[in-house]
Amino acid sequence: MTDTVTIQVNVRWAPQGGLFVWGARGNGGICDASDLRDWLFAWHEPSFYGTFIDIVESLNIEGLLLPALDALDYLCAPAAVQHQRLDFSRELRELIALAPHVKEALTQGRFMPDFAKWKAGELGWKLQLPEHAAAWSAAPVAQQWLDTLIPAWTHADGVMRQSLEQLERSFPLLQRGRDAADLWMDEEDWLVSIGWQSDGTPFRTCLKLEEPQQPGGAWPLRVVLQDRGDKESLHEVLPSDVGGWSADGADAWHDGPAPGSEALPDAWREHLGRAARDAEKWRRMLPWLAEGETGLRNELSESEAWDLLAKGSLRLMEAGYSVFLPAWWERIRKWRPRLKAKIKSSVGSGPQSMFGLNQLMQFDWKIALGDIELTEDEFRDLLEQNRKLVQIRGQWVQLDPVHLAQLQQVMNQVQKKQGLSMRDVLELHLLGSSEGEEERDFHRSLQMEVELNEQLQQLVDQLNHAQRPPMMEPPDSFRGTLRPYQVEGISWLMFLRNCGFGGCLADDMGLGKTIQMITYLLLLREQRLQETGRTEAASGEAPPSLLVCPTSVLGNWQKELQRFAPDLRVYLHYGPSRAKGDRFAAACSGYDLVLTTYTLSHLDESELSSIEWEAICLDEAQNIKNAYTKQAASIRKLTGQHRIALTGTPIENRLTELWSIFDFLNPGYLGSLRDFSHRYVSVIERTQDQELIAKVQRLIRPFLLRRVKKDPSIQLDLPDKNEYKTYVSLTAEQATLYENFIRDMFERLDKLSTMERRGLILTALTRLKQICNHPSLLGKDAVNAPWQQRSNKVERLLEMVQELRQEGDKCLIFTQFVETGRLLQRIFEEELGVTPPFLHGGVSKQDRDRMIDTFQDEAAGGEAHSGIFLLSLKAGGTGLNLTAANHVFHFDRWWNPAVENQATDRAFRIGQTRHVQVHKFVTLGTLEERIDEMIDKKLGLSQQIVGTGEQWITELSTEDLKDLFALRSEWVEG
Repeated sequence: MTDTVTIQVNVRWAPQGGLFVWGARGNGGICDASDLRDWLFAWHEPSFYGTFIDIVESLNIEGLLLPALDALDYLCAPAAVQHQRLDFSRELRELIALAPHVKEALTQGRFMPDFAKWKAGELGWKLQLPEHAAAWSAAPVAQQWLDTLIPAWTHADGVMRQSLEQLERSFPLLQRGRDAADLWMDEEDWLVSIGWQSDGTPFRTCLKLEEPQQPGGAWPLRVVLQDRGDKESLHEVLPSDVGGWSADGADAWHDGPAPGSEALPDAWREHLGRAARDAEKWRRMLPWLAEGETGLRNELSESEAWDLLAKGSLRLMEAGYSVFLPAWWERIRKWRPRLKAKIKSSVGSGPQSMFGLNQLMQFDWKIALGDIELTEDEFRDLLEQNRKLVQIRGQWVQLDPVHLAQLQQVMNQVQKKQGLSMRDVLELHLLGSSEGEEERDFHRSLQMEVELNEQLQQLVDQLNHAQRPPMMEPPDSFRGTLRPYQVEGISWLMFLRNCGFGGCLADDMGLGKTIQMITYLLLLREQRLQETGRTEAASGEAPPSLLVCPTSVLGNWQKELQRFAPDLRVYLHYGPSRAKGDRFAAACSGYDLVLTTYTLSHLDESELSSIEWEAICLDEAQNIKNAYTKQAASIRKLTGQHRIALTGTPIENRLTELWSIFDFLNPGYLGSLRDFSHRYVSVIERTQDQELIAKVQRLIRPFLLRRVKKDPSIQLDLPDKNEYKTYVSLTAEQATLYENFIRDMFERLDKLSTMERRGLILTALTRLKQICNHPSLLGKDAVNAPWQQRSNKVERLLEMVQELRQEGDKCLIFTQFVETGRLLQRIFEEELGVTPPFLHGGVSKQDRDRMIDTFQDEAAGGEAHSGIFLLSLKAGGTGLNLTAANHVFHFDRWWNPAVENQATDRAFRIGQTRHVQVHKFVTLGTLEERIDEMIDKKLGLSQQIVGTGEQWITELSTEDLKDLFALRSEWVEG
């Protein structure tokens, strides 16, 4: 319907960032925004006839919002209806008239730096418009529109954006010298200064400072006119002459050229007004250079010369002027006074056991200024002179008051501490200069160094692995053979112990961290026996060591200790019947080692913290990676003479985990977690700053020993194939299922015929092995059942696979059961984000070949390239070449060495370039452990009988079966 009333169409700038258009009726009422949109955009195709135009509310008025770019398009070609009377306001008419000129300037690239914006501290551009259009652009609404439009157009037009970015790079002075708004007299002067417009002046006006002729004398100051065509041609005049130069250059030269400069060219005289204007700017920028009403000073005092060197010259150069300074200034201006703490020769000359991170070091101060070293007395003499520039031993040096105050602050704070601690000395030596970093401690805001004496230098070299520590021979009580790198490992641990430092043994999985720790414990026992005259009773009076490990490896530790150190007296603090309260200390008495788990470290915190341990060792130390957990907090409260962490995970990659482990090893060494995160973690995670990463690596290197299998010195010493047994315990749920099953089985066993009996025993073997794998495998929907915390075997496999994948290794995992393979496939998908291939009897030949080719192909991507290959023992045990893997897991046992070896040989065969590690899982207290022992010890059974598979088990008597199947409850999780 046609509205016969004339609608006044108004416009203003909206806070939403666009033109706000609304209509008003003659009686003052507001026009319906939908109707207005239909009238204004009835023929505007780009907005789909107004469909894309938003209706908004501004200052309680409903209207239309036109973004800057859309407004330009519309204003250049308004498309309103003819049948409705619309009266555009003056502001809107001016915008419509301005728009075509704006679009033309934008499309043709007619723009220039905006002087008004620059004076306001912004970097912006304005359009070069015709004079009449420029008047329209001065209106407030037009100016706000253009301010938004130009960046929007630049963003939308890639060519213009690149053009502006190139201009900003070509005119760097646009980004600099944003001084007071009245510094430049007019816009043209500013455009010349930044280089946008050419300057017809044949010279540049420069300022020159010279050093005094006599010590302590004044510093001469001159004005230099530099030929634009020949930078080597300089014309020097006294600054006081500049003030006498009139704009037309009539009084150009008072006393002739300055000594050593050329006569002023006649062609320059008419341009000397430019030099006078430049000098006037200098006076306004640096008022203390002024002399009289119009001139500049001829000379400066020492303090004023330092102000010009250190600050004033930078302001002038940022404004586009050249300043000639003494040649030595560029060299010394970056010098910062450095404190040197020279450790006295007596420190470190005693036995190594005197060390520790908190020990205070006695030292003498030295202050270095460039190549010059001052004693503390010489430095304090300079402070009393209160000079900023001084010649020392023929060299000029600057004494910045800020830096001097920092030096005094540091010296005073160190004096309060009565010296530097070993931690301070070590950190300063490892990191060197700390200049530029945020202040975390008293020496963070300036350069500070330590000068070590010979004994400490040797200690630091050993900590940094530049020198080998004294080698320790394994004791006779060790039942095994150590490889050379393992001997170095235990020697390193003993060296750290003697120095009072904790250490992290972070060797790759499979390099023998466990036996290195066992040897270390035996060495402690030997030392204790020697000190007490080799009497076991006297030795038992000393506190034991404590080893904390995950529940899943507790049995593994017991087995390894029994194997390699049978003389070591081990107490297991675990299970529902463990000693509590006052009984705990008595229970531990007389033992060399107490074994417990991370879970109990928190639950039994009061018991474990009641003893000062001989040593505290954390196996799989990444379990305390979260510093805020109660478990990690409880472990940090433990006290002991030495702290050790074992982990195969490359912890350098996760800095907060690194802090947590190191705060256990050497409390306070890396500062608080907040400070460490502020100084390193947040910056490294945001920018991957390689210098900061290198600093962290230097800090941790003394207390972390990591050897990798790829190291040639390690590989040459390893056999081609290593076999390991991984012992795990049952969870309470598994134990209940296990006992119920064997009870039901034995109730039925003697009632069956011979064939039925054999069938039941074989079925029992299958079921019991599945229970040992995971309790959900007895259900109908094992693949989708909850799996966390229900099987230590699964948890341990997941930990080991995560570790080897971090090392870039690949693995094969063999199982007899398809259900187990599918369960593991789901677990890896949930925990690691990959779906490993699973080869079993139901896989077609085409899919089988694809799985193998993908796994073998190092360049393969996608989910299949997970580094994990699941295989059923029968389908994948023979005939395959899987040399991409260097780890083989036998998740459940076939108890036929020949079959297991054939499966292992999928990876250990011709074409394998890395050493293969074979891991066999054994569930403690179950038939898995009993049969494993029978195979190892061959208890009355020949290799041929055992090698026939599992049929021999069905021929055992019921009593023998009960002995074989019986669950030993001491290995059940409490």
